[in-house]
Amino acid sequence: MHKFVRDLIAEWRRLELPFAGDTVVIAVSGGADSVSLLLAVDDMVKRKKLGLRAVAAHFNHNLRGAESEKDEEFVRELTTRLGIDLAIGRGDLSKAGNIEQNARDARYEFLRQTAIKLDGFAVLTGHTINDQAETFLLNLIRGSGPDGLGGMKSMRPLEVEIERNEDGETPVLPFASSHLLLVRPLLHWAKRIDTEAFCRDLSVEYRYDTMNEDTAFKRVRIRKVLLPLLEDMNPKIIETLANTAKLMQNHAAARNHSVPASELILSEIKTLAERELFDTIRSWLKQHRGTTRRLELKHVRAIERLIFSEKSGKTAELPGGAKVIKSNGKLIYDENKVEN
Repeated sequence: MHKFVRDLIAEWRRLELPFAGDTVVIAVSGGADSVSLLLAVDDMVKRKKLGLRAVAAHFNHNLRGAESEKDEEFVRELTTRLGIDLAIGRGDLSKAGNIEQNARDARYEFLRQTAIKLDGFAVLTGHTINDQAETFLLNLIRGSGPDGLGGMKSMRPLEVEIERNEDGETPVLPFASSHLLLVRPLLHWAKRIDTEAFCRDLSVEYRYDTMNEDTAFKRVRIRKVLLPLLEDMNPKIIETLANTAKLMQNHAAARNHSVPASELILSEIKTLAERELFDTIRSWLKQHRGTTRRLELKHVRAIERLIFSEKSGKTAELPGGAKVIKSNGKLIYDENKVEN
């Protein structure tokens, strides 16, 4: 048995995922990460280490013309060769706004619907340590707090994942939850070089997305420009950033055990040190919004200015149409929700 497969089995046990009697959906783009995950799960099933039904799912975003069609064709041929069922989704995405987010939302909605139709317990994705490091830097640059800097979770409800992005703001729920799960079984132990090497060892080709060379996207600039610079100072920067994300997850989990008040009393929070004040604001907003998605440092600082302003009746605007109102010595959350 290949070491990659052994490591996946160990992670499967650590996450307490079922070994038999269920259906699991594997998201397969055609890249090395998702292909390696598909190959490893297939190996586990064929060795009878897993008694699950594995179904591959590929979403064609139609963003790269002929390349997108070749990706779909590649996944079809691979799953046919392996004898794995395949679900295909297609979408003509809007170029307005954030293309990456639009593509991601459409993909996860397809994966969610596929798993529901198949009565699956989870969707697996091939996110690696590299993806965690990139996510950490993206959120750091964005000005995220401890929740966002915690990055991605190995396991979380898929319904929440669609709504809340990859900022890591949602606590990991126990497997006994009734939610459909999103599981990232490579996240804590596999790097991109490992997934590529596993594919090569099995003599399986994989697709390469040319959009990964487009530095118009922040994640690509981080991968191609920023991380190589950081590697000059720390050759293990990928592991270091991923480990830091894990520490931040632990910090956020410890901080979130208490529930903030429905309103914040100005006289009580004015005396807090800046870090504690910012943590309190973020926790309070998360209680009301259910997420810290799109909540940036500038929003927290706007509320800080509101707190120390001498005037009452002022407001601080938040993403999605919500606002915080200062009135009668209190901060009040007001939500006039606008669909994204």
